[in-house]
Amino acid sequence: MCGITASIAAPSHNHVTSDNDLTTEHLHNQLQASIETLNHRGPDDSGVWISPDNAVALGHCRLSINDVTPSGGQPLHSDDSQIHAVVNGEIYDHDRLRAECETQHGYKFTGESDSELVLALYKIYGAPALFEHLRGEFAFVLYDERECTKRVIAGRDRFGIKPLVWTTVEGRILMAAEAKAFLPLGWCPEWDVGAIVDAGWMFDARTLFKGVKKLLPGHWMEISEERGIEIHRYWDAEYPDKRTVDEMVSGVRERLVEAIRLRLRADVPVGIYLSGGIDSSAVAGIVTHLARENRIKIGNAESNPGTKVACFSVRFPEESGYDESSIAERTAKWLGVDVVKRDVDETSLATDFADTAYHCEHHHFDLNCVAKFALSTLPREHGVKVVLTGEGADEHFAGYPYFPAEFLREGDFALLDTHLTANSVLREEMQRTADAEMKAIWRNIGANGDGDGDQEGGNFSDSLLAWHPKTDLFAPWVHSNGYTSVDCRKVITDSYPSDVREKMKSQWHPLHTAQYKWNKNALANVLLSCLGDRTEMAHSIEARTPFLDHHLAEYVNNLPPSVKLAYTPVDELSQADHGPVWKESGKSLQSLTAKWILREAVRPFITDELYRRKKHPFLAPTKWPLGGPLHRMFEGLLTRDAVERLGFVDYSAVEGALKHGFGDAADSKAFRTLAYVGAWVTISERFGVAQAVAPDGFAKEP
Repeated sequence: MCGITASIAAPSHNHVTSDNDLTTEHLHNQLQASIETLNHRGPDDSGVWISPDNAVALGHCRLSINDVTPSGGQPLHSDDSQIHAVVNGEIYDHDRLRAECETQHGYKFTGESDSELVLALYKIYGAPALFEHLRGEFAFVLYDERECTKRVIAGRDRFGIKPLVWTTVEGRILMAAEAKAFLPLGWCPEWDVGAIVDAGWMFDARTLFKGVKKLLPGHWMEISEERGIEIHRYWDAEYPDKRTVDEMVSGVRERLVEAIRLRLRADVPVGIYLSGGIDSSAVAGIVTHLARENRIKIGNAESNPGTKVACFSVRFPEESGYDESSIAERTAKWLGVDVVKRDVDETSLATDFADTAYHCEHHHFDLNCVAKFALSTLPREHGVKVVLTGEGADEHFAGYPYFPAEFLREGDFALLDTHLTANSVLREEMQRTADAEMKAIWRNIGANGDGDGDQEGGNFSDSLLAWHPKTDLFAPWVHSNGYTSVDCRKVITDSYPSDVREKMKSQWHPLHTAQYKWNKNALANVLLSCLGDRTEMAHSIEARTPFLDHHLAEYVNNLPPSVKLAYTPVDELSQADHGPVWKESGKSLQSLTAKWILREAVRPFITDELYRRKKHPFLAPTKWPLGGPLHRMFEGLLTRDAVERLGFVDYSAVEGALKHGFGDAADSKAFRTLAYVGAWVTISERFGVAQAVAPDGFAKEP
């Protein structure tokens, strides 16, 4: 895991003004300064390479994980010195791939770093064929200076675990892991008000910043003089076929164990983020099993039966209702592993809020990202650079409470003998009540997912938009210029390729359509950022996500809906404490067991308590006292001057949120409004973002 940055001369027919006076020295100084903004991603080493004609400049800062010697440094160069690259992430199964490249193709590696495989596989197979061999989380920029194929290639992993953003400034195409790296390269940030208002930053290639785009997950970019800038899709999700239930359970177990085994390879210590849920607990259980029973090494630790896994957990105030640390502690005791906890209280949330927003580079509906930011300080304090996490399990195994209503929309024609497929009357009644129960849950936790679902995109689009700010937050000129009249559901639909939209209409089960939408939108653009890479790498921590191994994901995608959500009817509503999210659930939601096949697959590795427990989403408390640290922090941050300098927010809405977001009668929606605007103000101040104004020719105020 590292920080990457690149400055590339735009093809001449792109009709942009080129900076022909850019000297090698100036370009080197720019890249070095750009790398320094990303030092948190790679504090161990850094390097810059510039082509002789200044057309391509590559920068890299390194977090040493595999091959911690100088031979693992970057930028990387091929064995014939004609291909150059900077790589962020991890390529798994690299020992086998390296052997194939050496023995079958005669490639000569410089060191032992897995990142070198990008060069080798590109030289052997070209693009896009190299992506077929890349397994893991990655983003890279590669320059092929051979005359016959002269071009720049940039690629991003299938789920968007590793970030890559790009823009154009003064005739140069800039690429980096984070937008802040563009600041020393001449970038003057401006808000993309349209992307903020219509939620496009969550759903398509746009970001919060005008002209800055994400390279989408599963895509690669090609830049050449002949063809200009082209973006291609190399991978996408597909759904499903059928097989026996026993085969499916063993198939999930085998692939998950293999994904975890591959992610234990490192030349540094490896730990685990352990919550009170089944996902991270299954990872901890399997790692413990592999270490003790199979003598698999955990990172650079010696393998022996007494090996203890280092686990890290967050602890909220017990009275908040959001604390799962006691369950994590019971799990750790059952597994015989160590767990270290980071206390996250109101003071720490207030202290870390601004730094979290700066690193995430986008707003968020909850302070769970601030808690993750605090949690990520723990591994380094205990000498651990790499952690395994449970991200991706809820997405692929239908663990979230908004999936059941989509599951119930149609029968499961891959498993015709299931009770709900045979009894359409029961299924349709459960669908209506599950939808109503989910809307009650949204209202209870201060979200907006209570639309009527009649417009394009259906009810699940309302779930995707549940955390999007209401339009009354925006300044009057934003309304008068038509920004708020855009149908956000259409923005969602338009973000999918046409062939995918056709499959949603005619081929896929509604559950699988919902999973696809969530994975392409919320997972890639929000969760893997503010609850993943950005908060982890802020503290130089590499997180590995075995549930997002694409071999496992492709297998799970092809499982029928009824093994992901199983019908297990209840006579009476459960009185068990499954967390605040489930307080509004009724019989329909409680009669469906989420992630059923995952529970069965990991049954040998988890406690009975976890096997039976409902999903408890990782959320932070939203009810805090008047005059407390968070209230004071937001009052100091969200002054009238600071909010009005944004240019697109109505201060009266913020003033109302400050009044109603705290105290015994606190409104969770008001609190979430403060989180949105607080992030924008922080980014504005730290990035120097220009104030947003109405476009020329548009009304300034109604």
